[in-house]
Amino acid sequence: MKKKAVALKYDHHKDKAPRVVAKGEGLLAERILSLAREHGIPIKKEDKLIEALLKLEIEQEIPPELYEAVAIVLAWAWRLNEQS
Repeated sequence: MKKKAVALKYDHHKDKAPRVVAKGEGLLAERILSLAREHGIPIKKEDKLIEALLKLEIEQEIPPELYEAVAIVLAWAWRLNEQS
């Protein structure tokens, strides 16, 4: 099975919701994950969420129906950052 990855960014000063800044499968997914590791960005595997996010365009804000799922992942990432 091919690796899949989606990177989100959220700037609460200018964005209404997190937006997709990178996405890909296979080698591109590997590169996204590698860059995340290099920069200490938490990585969480959520297959259903990744599939939904892969359907979005680059720079597109996530739609309201994904707010809850993305909020859970972002809260997890923020807790990890606070612990380190």
